[in-house]
Amino acid sequence: MKLRQWWSARPLRLRITLVVGCVALIGMLALSRLGVSMLYETMLGAADAELRTDARVVAEQLAAGTPPAQVRRFELRVVDMSGVPVDGGPELPLRPDQTRALASGDAFVVGDFRELRRWLAVPAVMPDGSPRLVVVTSDLVGGAILLANAAVGFVVGALIVAAVVALAAWAATRAALRPVDRMRVAAAALPPGERLPVPGAQDELRALAEEFNALLARRDEAVTRLERFTGDAAHELRSPVAAIRAQAEVAVAHPDPELTDETLRAVVDEATRLTTLLSDLLALARADAGQRPPAQPVDLVAAAQAAIVRAGGGPGCGRLDDPVLQLVAPTPAEVGASPSEVALVLDNLISNARRYARSLVRISILPAGRVVRLLVEDDGPGIPAADRERIFDRFVRLSPEAGGGAGLGLALVAALVHGRGGVVSAGATPTGGGRIEVRWPTLNSRTT
Repeated sequence: MKLRQWWSARPLRLRITLVVGCVALIGMLALSRLGVSMLYETMLGAADAELRTDARVVAEQLAAGTPPAQVRRFELRVVDMSGVPVDGGPELPLRPDQTRALASGDAFVVGDFRELRRWLAVPAVMPDGSPRLVVVTSDLVGGAILLANAAVGFVVGALIVAAVVALAAWAATRAALRPVDRMRVAAAALPPGERLPVPGAQDELRALAEEFNALLARRDEAVTRLERFTGDAAHELRSPVAAIRAQAEVAVAHPDPELTDETLRAVVDEATRLTTLLSDLLALARADAGQRPPAQPVDLVAAAQAAIVRAGGGPGCGRLDDPVLQLVAPTPAEVGASPSEVALVLDNLISNARRYARSLVRISILPAGRVVRLLVEDDGPGIPAADRERIFDRFVRLSPEAGGGAGLGLALVAALVHGRGGVVSAGATPTGGGRIEVRWPTLNSRTT
């Protein structure tokens, strides 16, 4: 784990260079070993050819009954099939298994680097028909030195080639990453609204520049939204705070017991408005940050009935001129969310519909497979087609004269529903009234 952390902390250029250099070194060492092996086999093949030629000459002499003689500079011995000398010489310095190997036609090397010898044998038949072995041997010290020097040369050459390849990889990586470094520096220094130039070639740098530009566009959009949100929030907060302050200053400057009750009521109304605004802002901030409780099955029909009661639309509640709140729910329906989120969505939708309705607000809950459709309709003037997307923006009020909140209700609805994978849209009823439709996923559809 520590090695992996150390490796991950190294610069990309260094990691690429080390990997390429190590691969080159391993490859060159493998080729060096192959070269030494081929040279060794070639040397043994040449030695075996000479030894076998001389051994065959002696075998022919034995078959013809001629006394064997030394040929060239190789040492020749004649033994029977068990390895016992028949030429009057000393015992062979071989083990029984090595003698059997010679009798079976194998050749081998014995000794160390200081005295390396090659042994092989050629069968011969004496004139009386008895079998013999013509054993021939020669030292390979000169060849061993040649092999050692070749191995050293191969290793040194492998190290040099690997170093050259690593340097080439370092230079190539540096050249390849230089445009990326320039792009990174340019992106960090770009002012808002500016974009990186897109290379003409259809390569990875062009794709990177396009992704950078898309990221910068999202950054500028987020900054713009934050600035607009901050400005709107400050403007909306200023009104209730200023009203509370003005009422308090008037009450202090002109104490009048007859106006105390009226002043306190005005302060309470503005404080309530301020509390609602702050609660909506806090809920929006949490929704933007993705801070939401785990989803659980929530009975949308029961939640709608409770929201109607809270809105004063239950049996025996409300004033005579208030719109009637009608619930249409043919079957039970559950959605995947938290009870507080469902309550906020229903409260804001009903409050918005009541603000514009003439006499009726209908809340319809219709299960539709893996989603539940929530329709909140009113018989008011309706929502203009050009504003049906804009009404979900923050601090947007189509009819300020209608009263109500700060224009955060539908924005909060959209944020909460989208956070659960749902969809919110605005439309019109057949009679021209306003309609807000929420498609809320069920809990099973979110877990599959």
